[in-house]
Amino acid sequence: MATAAETTVQNPSTSGDNSLRDEPEGLYEVIDEQCVEKPPMGAFEAWVASVLFRGLVTHPMVVEQGRVVSELLFRIDAEQRLDRRPDLAFVSFDRWPEARPVPRAAAWEVVPDLAIEVVSPSNRTADDLRAVEDYFRAGSRQVWLVVPGVNRVYVFTSPTSVTIRSLGDALDGGDLLPGFSLTLLELFGDPNV
Repeated sequence: MATAAETTVQNPSTSGDNSLRDEPEGLYEVIDEQCVEKPPMGAFEAWVASVLFRGLVTHPMVVEQGRVVSELLFRIDAEQRLDRRPDLAFVSFDRWPEARPVPRAAAWEVVPDLAIEVVSPSNRTADDLRAVEDYFRAGSRQVWLVVPGVNRVYVFTSPTSVTIRSLGDALDGGDLLPGFSLTLLELFGDPNV
């Protein structure tokens, strides 16, 4: 998740409509009823996100179970007007059936089963941990914080239960994405090169 900087754009969540016509420019989230801009990731972080995305969308068992998306805005709590934009996410067909198209709207009104944030050097730890809490409060099953700066992935299965994966380990989908596996060496590259 990128560091948040408040903007003065109109909040599409408060207009009572989820159309694209009031969509602000750039990447944003809606937190505490305010549009908060997400600055772009650094080059290395964007590359790591693309490696992970490719690993997920090319895994047959993942695509049989749901959809993998990147930088998509999710309305995870309409009542609290909370929209989050994970860097990557997985939405199972149990939550949004395969035959049901993704809506043509500013935000997808579904809670992702898995939210993935690729942490840039500009991120604030408090913002990242608040996002983890928000996803679980809304009903996400897992949140992954991918931290290229230290070559680690923090796999949260609740706001207080986390497993840390380091170089030499593999990132797996556990019960959520059975069969998925990607080594952290594949994800981050060889630090000795």
